[in-house]
Amino acid sequence: MASRADNVASNFNLGNFAQATELRQRIWFTLGALIVFRFLSFVPLPGVNPAALQNLADLARGGVLDLFNTFSGGSLERMSLIALGVMPYITASIVVQMASALHPTLAALKKEGATGRQKLNQYTRYGTVFLCAIQGYFLALGLETLAGAQGIQAVVEPGYMFRIGAVISLVGGTMFLLWLGEQITSRGIGNGVSLIIMAGIVAQFPTFATNMFEGARTGSISSGIVIFFIAMVVGLILLISFVERAQRRLRVEYPKRATQRGMVQADNQYLPLKLNTAGVIPPIFASSLLLLPLTISNLGSSSLDTDSTFGTAIVTLNQYLQPGEPIYLTLYAIGIIFFCFFYTAVVFNPEETADNLKKNGGFIPGIRPGKRTADYLEYVLTRITVVGAIYLTFVCVLPEYVIRQTGVPLFLGGTSLLIVVNVTVDTITQIQSHLFAHQYDNLIKKAKLKGRKR
Repeated sequence: MASRADNVASNFNLGNFAQATELRQRIWFTLGALIVFRFLSFVPLPGVNPAALQNLADLARGGVLDLFNTFSGGSLERMSLIALGVMPYITASIVVQMASALHPTLAALKKEGATGRQKLNQYTRYGTVFLCAIQGYFLALGLETLAGAQGIQAVVEPGYMFRIGAVISLVGGTMFLLWLGEQITSRGIGNGVSLIIMAGIVAQFPTFATNMFEGARTGSISSGIVIFFIAMVVGLILLISFVERAQRRLRVEYPKRATQRGMVQADNQYLPLKLNTAGVIPPIFASSLLLLPLTISNLGSSSLDTDSTFGTAIVTLNQYLQPGEPIYLTLYAIGIIFFCFFYTAVVFNPEETADNLKKNGGFIPGIRPGKRTADYLEYVLTRITVVGAIYLTFVCVLPEYVIRQTGVPLFLGGTSLLIVVNVTVDTITQIQSHLFAHQYDNLIKKAKLKGRKR
């Protein structure tokens, strides 16, 4: 006999949106907040000439600033109020998360529940403000220096007043985005910060699609390359959707408990271990480290003496570290694999998990509680991390290789695809949860009405 949950799932359809008033309000609120985010990306910093920024953006093309520009939806290229986006918050949260796993005091805060998490969130915000101030100051200083060296007057009145105003504006823009993301999380649908990053990435799709199809029409891009790009993106999306939901489920049993009414049957549960525990952190870290020397050399190319030994070494290093080059792809793959194992070891502690299972009376069948369970969890986690690292390396390296071979810039790299697919799947899952909850509420109301009639 089908359960009530099965009946609800079989009756699931999009027509339920018409009755789910709260869900519709949440979706409209989310769309409105994302529109506000897109409007802000076109508001320039005070004292900046937007017409001269395009030439400056071309100098940093291909570097780490290009990666941040993708995540901010082009805000960095336009030097808007939200040019830094939410990347300082992401960096601060990663640092705090790693510190909470390594530092005893922060680790104790993490175990205190809601109060400890609130304190860690406060530290994350302090770190975000600090990173925004540092990055904003050097961004304003670099904008002045680069503009003067290239003969491009991007800053109307250079000086300390411009730098102070730029830092205040950039810090305020990033903190406003965090507040907007919190409002989306609490009053909208999905994770607010993740949706803001995804909106910035997807916003560049129309420009890329228009340029690619226009190139196919004029003959500068062959039709076969266009078809291959579409097939590759669709294939990667299907692969990411499948692997990101893949889990290694370990069976956990709990012994029978005696109560006043008699013996209670033993409980069986599963401990899910994600195939890709590290998420999108490894490719972000690996690409940032590799693109950092290229960014510094591009911004300092005007003052670089190419005839000197140091200048020649920098030019040679940049040639080998260009995205798509064999050495770059090799180092990129090694960095992804390294950060996969490193970050997985930070976010998942087998000993802590084994102790929690032992305290609650749970055990894995065939494995003794305590040290043996921790060793078994570490063994299983290492095996699935190998598969996850190979998957991440393939998804992130393949677009870089294709871009290098074809010469056509792909707006969605491996990291961007991972973010877009993960956020989309998570948002759809939350929408389905709201619809299921609405259907259960209707079933309960009908059951109460029938009970009153009786």
